[in-house]
Amino acid sequence: MSESAETRPVAAPVVTEPVPDLQLQLLIQLLDREQRSSLPVTLSVSGGVLHGDLIGHEAWKADWARSLRQVEGEGAHLIAEFPETVDQGIRELTGEDGVSHLPRWIHLRDATLVFGGAGSLRLPLWRGRLADVSGWALGRPQ
Repeated sequence: MSESAETRPVAAPVVTEPVPDLQLQLLIQLLDREQRSSLPVTLSVSGGVLHGDLIGHEAWKADWARSLRQVEGEGAHLIAEFPETVDQGIRELTGEDGVSHLPRWIHLRDATLVFGGAGSLRLPLWRGRLADVSGWALGRPQ
């Protein structure tokens, strides 16, 4: 006896995400242990080639907070605390219990994004989704 389309169970949709490189995740996790540490790195991303100093999340957050303190205006004092506010909100939403998870984001300091022969863009800080990195190497181009 065959099941009709109405009585067959419907399979739940499956959400898939690109898988980040495990070795790069572990390297970032290692850098997260020491805020003053960095490594020169070159990344292949969809926009081109990106190179700079790979840093951990806490180092990036501290640099980002410093740059936000330089913003002027009436709400400037609010934005200076924004990086810590974001982290606190994420902890509350995800129920972080202090367990170390593999990083999902990658952070660079003194980065340069090189577009396919059309020029480059210098960035003091850069943050991107680790799953969007399609290739990487230690060191910067000569």
